[in-house]
Amino acid sequence: MTMSTKPLLPPWPGTMTGRERFNRQMHFQSVDRCFNMEFGYWEENFREWPLFVENNIRNNEEADRFFSFDPIAVIYGRTWMSPPFETKIIERRNDVNIMINHDGLLAEVPADGHDTIPHYLKSSIVTPEDWKRCKEERFRRDDPSRIPDIEALRRQHPADRDYPLGIDCGSMIGKIRDMLTFEGLAYAVYDYPDMVEDMVETCCQLVEDSLDRLLPHFDFDYASGWEDICFKNGPIVSVDFFRDVVTPRYKRIRRKLDAYGIDLWYTDCDGDVRPILPYLIEGGINCLFPFEVMGCSHPGELLDRYPGTLRIMGGVDKIQLGNGPAAIKAYLETLVPYVERGGYIPFCDHRCPPNVRPEDYLYYLDLKQKMFGLK
Repeated sequence: MTMSTKPLLPPWPGTMTGRERFNRQMHFQSVDRCFNMEFGYWEENFREWPLFVENNIRNNEEADRFFSFDPIAVIYGRTWMSPPFETKIIERRNDVNIMINHDGLLAEVPADGHDTIPHYLKSSIVTPEDWKRCKEERFRRDDPSRIPDIEALRRQHPADRDYPLGIDCGSMIGKIRDMLTFEGLAYAVYDYPDMVEDMVETCCQLVEDSLDRLLPHFDFDYASGWEDICFKNGPIVSVDFFRDVVTPRYKRIRRKLDAYGIDLWYTDCDGDVRPILPYLIEGGINCLFPFEVMGCSHPGELLDRYPGTLRIMGGVDKIQLGNGPAAIKAYLETLVPYVERGGYIPFCDHRCPPNVRPEDYLYYLDLKQKMFGLK
């Protein structure tokens, strides 16, 4: 954000710090008001919404400050490829570019740069021999780049901070999906099960190493993860595979978090998580984020099914945000008992899309404060 740009909205009034509020709300305790956050916006919003264009708001970080949301932060270790593949354009075909991305995937992306899911053509990793070579080159546990600069991180996140700080727990299977592609993972689980389990084990070891390096130096409020392996029909791996291969690795990570008193752990997984939710919870993950309503359910369904155990962050149906003020109000009213109960922070259930009118989005933010702000 440029120095000349002032926040459009003031912070919600409150009597607690954001850190205290977040921790109490996510542990079903009384708070002064709801923690106020959002997950962000599509890239098109920054080009098409007048309130962003006219105020030179170019990204989600600037938007968070523009709307005066409660700050929240995560410290990330280097728990994936190091070094990544070099991202480069291979050729231009009509209105698409053919490129190799940082996960080694050959992909079609729009040449005009508009935000969309790439069409993946081929993975660099198909056979166990491919994985062995990639692991030796890009997944070394002793790679010096994996050592964090603790002093720099301490300066960035001082002990007397007033906002919640999380520690990243990476991905056990979601990033593997990225590397192999949806179809590639589906085949590999059956064709090369030992290879896929070794990939999961490698991911787990890298996360464990990162936790060992970071946990002693900070008083973290929560843990975060990314496991985007579900779509509207459920997970892309079998429930048995998830239970037998992924969940045991979660349990190892959970033991490290428990040793430092970190009981809240969310994972970012779109789509219908219900088939694997019992095994997420068994593994120690007790919060879902950003909880897509259309691909799964109303957040209340699962909060009622796992009372006092499951938390949710997100779950405001972006479809209703695009349907105007009456639909927005009707939907927010269904969330009132869950915000009041605790363990639930409402915000748009993924990046807010550009079809939501800016004036309706401002209505949503105003209504959210009237319903969930300081009374």
